[in-house]
Amino acid sequence: MTDLPKALRAVLAERSEVADPEVAEVRRAPDGTTKFALALGDGSVVEAVVIPMEGRTTLCLSSQAGCAVGCVFCVTGALGAGRNLTGGEIFGQYRVLVRTQALLGAPLNVVFMGMGEPLLNIPGIARAIELLAETVSPRRVTVSTSGIVPAIARLGELPRRPNLAVSLNATTQEQRARLMPLAARWDLADLLEAMRRYPLERGRRITIEYVMLAGINDSDEDARRLPRLLRGIPVKVNLIPFNPDPEFLPGLSTPDDARIDAFAASLAAANLNVTVRWSKGLEVSGACGQLRGRVPARPPARA
Repeated sequence: MTDLPKALRAVLAERSEVADPEVAEVRRAPDGTTKFALALGDGSVVEAVVIPMEGRTTLCLSSQAGCAVGCVFCVTGALGAGRNLTGGEIFGQYRVLVRTQALLGAPLNVVFMGMGEPLLNIPGIARAIELLAETVSPRRVTVSTSGIVPAIARLGELPRRPNLAVSLNATTQEQRARLMPLAARWDLADLLEAMRRYPLERGRRITIEYVMLAGINDSDEDARRLPRLLRGIPVKVNLIPFNPDPEFLPGLSTPDDARIDAFAASLAAANLNVTVRWSKGLEVSGACGQLRGRVPARPPARA
């Protein structure tokens, strides 16, 4: 910017950075889902996913390089904690996806369901939402949390408030403590109360995400308890069949279709709005709970 004074340019160069994440790897699944490994300035790698939907494309962004929550059904958690991303680094993922996939001007949803726990990074998420608001309405932005209770209220105070999704995955406190170690610091009753207090505009609901694990949280009793827990809260329930990874998530399996259907039917009979979310991008490890933030080492090129 040669129209700025030289001294000011020197200060800006010292204190600021203008750079998007670097594309380290791109993998495309047969269903059109495309996963990007993106390298940040310090060498950290995060993953972001472009998911084609009917009439609208969904961009799944990461908020942290790693995750400290440690959910037993998630590869990111199995690989351990990392640092928070800045608002610029989060928004940079969006810029890269939109540019490389020619999505400028296309109808988009943005979901913070990639690597990390968004509500452990409220400053980064808040700044990214402000930047996204130039082109994406907050009504098209969803922040998913494992249940960081104090931060749910902070999210609800943002001037541009996104949709809220809560990864519940259990119907008792003991069950959540086994499945989601960090999230279990907050009692299930307190989490439900935070959801009741979250400010919702007319017509909006909280999305309840429930990863189904065979023999663990898919019983008939779980299906009966869940509607009782959610009574009085405007919600829609997404049942997510577990996406296996034998390397990082051994010993877990997906319920069969009959069990999933019976569970969903039980919720519907209790007047819950319920859908089964069959994940896209399984072939490239781009589905729910599969993001790693690692690029496979390549052998050196031959001379």
